[in-house]
Formats: sequence, structure tokens, C-alpha cells
Amino acid sequence: MLDIIVSVLTRTIVAGTPLLLATLGEIITERAGIINLGMEGLMSTGAVTGFIVSYISGSPWLGMLAAILVCALLSAIHGFVCISLRSNQVVSGLALTMLGIGISGLWGKPYIGLPLPNRMGHLNIKGLSEIPVLGRILFSHGWYVYLSVLLGIVLWFILRHTSLGITLRSVGENPKAAESQGIAVNRVKYYAVLAGGGLAGMAGSFLSTAYSGSWNEGITAGRGWIVIALTIFALWQPGGAFLGAYLFGGIFVLQYMLQPLGISPNILSMLPYLSTLLVLLLFGLTASGKRKMNAPATLGEPYVRGER
Repeated sequence: MLDIIVSVLTRTIVAGTPLLLATLGEIITERAGIINLGMEGLMSTGAVTGFIVSYISGSPWLGMLAAILVCALLSAIHGFVCISLRSNQVVSGLALTMLGIGISGLWGKPYIGLPLPNRMGHLNIKGLSEIPVLGRILFSHGWYVYLSVLLGIVLWFILRHTSLGITLRSVGENPKAAESQGIAVNRVKYYAVLAGGGLAGMAGSFLSTAYSGSWNEGITAGRGWIVIALTIFALWQPGGAFLGAYLFGGIFVLQYMLQPLGISPNILSMLPYLSTLLVLLLFGLTASGKRKMNAPATLGEPYVRGER
């Protein structure tokens, strides 16, 4: 029984890693007042880019960096449409999703089903990984897991204890006041969108270079949409992102563990999305208005520089 619990918790952390990375990226973006519904497309593009570069170069690290760069550049399109052109952010995000999925399908077609020669390795921390129970759960994972935890801690520290965090929050809360203090509001928004896109790409590259070690269309399996709900669940806080990501990671693991019990695969495949709808429903019933939910005050609203 103990082995089963340890296995479930270990796999939960792994399954929650791409959700955590992408949610951190969405938190950064939305903290600056920009909604990015293109996470599914960005993660898919990151997955195919990471796999192709890793497959050709033999280095998963290069694949990860390429995925971050490509998705940051792709998210710049969303930034230009929403920040410079001040167009509808929801429509732009949906278009970005379709664009990303289309790009990944086109680029990845020759690589479907090919195994990755060199997958991102594990980091077994000597001494710590040998601790009974906890060692296997916490200290026997791959680089992506520890990088995601480190990034989450760094983002929490930045948002709570640095002037950069204050700047980011002020741009999302009151861009007019931020501009009056000499802050280049649109520049900060662009940086936030690029950072969010880069983290989404990193999440996607994890799926193809570490989690599965191969590329197949639909590899993201709707995780990008779940990330949008997790950002709300986390109340736009990195600490909440950890809780939400690992909770939904556990739901993904549960989905596969229940298969031997004879439950319909169609029902099991619905579990993550039913859980997402349940989370949104609960938040809708328990919180009235985005201010009570701690959402940035100008989330989704275009900003006109110099307008009073």
C-alpha cells in the first residue's frame, strides 16, 4: 500500500510540472493585465520545437531553450495585437491557439512516433534521494521538476519582495498611476507576455523531451486550457499555482490508475476537464467580482498611453 501511495505522489509531481510552468507564465502575463488564451497553442508549439531540436542536436537542453525562444517570439504576436493595436485579447488568444496547433502539426508531421535518442535526465540527489519514502517522492525527479519549483519560488519572491514585482503588479492594477511614476507600461506588458510565452514553451518541451520522449499531435491533451482555470484557482499567486498544478497532476494520474477497474475510458478522459469546470463553478459561486478574487483590476482591458 505504501508503495502505491509513494508511486502516486511521485507521478503526481511529474504530471503537475507542465501545468505549474505554464500557470506561472500565465500569472506573469495576467498580472500585467493581459489575458492569453493561447496557452494550448504555445505549449503545443513548444513541444514540437523542443522535440525537433533535441532530436537533431542530441541535446534536450538545446531543445528546451529553442522551445522557450520560439514560443516567446510567437507570443509577441499576441502582445502586438493586444498592446500595440489594442484589439480584443480573447479573440487574439484563441487565434494564437489555432496558429500554434497548426504550426505544431505542420512541423511535427515528419517526426510523429519517433523516439527521442536522448531524453532529459533525472537528477538523483545523493543522500536525499535515499531517504525512505520522501527521498523517492521529492528528490528523484528530472531537471524540469526542480527548475519549475525554483522558478515558482523566484516568481513568488519577485512579486512579493522586489521593485520589479511592484512594477508588474502596478501595471496590471493601475497603469495610469504607473505611467505617472515614469514606468513604461507597454514595455512591461510586452516583457510579461514574452515571459509567459517562454514558460508555456518550456512546459511544452517537457512533455516531448522528458515526459513522453516522443512527439505526437495532441500531446498537450488540453493542458493549456486547464492552465487558464488554474490561474484563477491560484488567485494569480505562485503559491496557489503549486497547489493547483499538483492537484490537477494527481487527477491526470488518477485517470490512468482507474483504467484497470473497468471504468469507461471516455469517462476517465473527461476527469481533468470536469474538474476544471467544477473549479470554475465553485469560484463563481463563492466569489463575486474579479476584485474579490484578487484578479488584476485592468485584466483584459486595453491601455491607451497618456489617456486620462
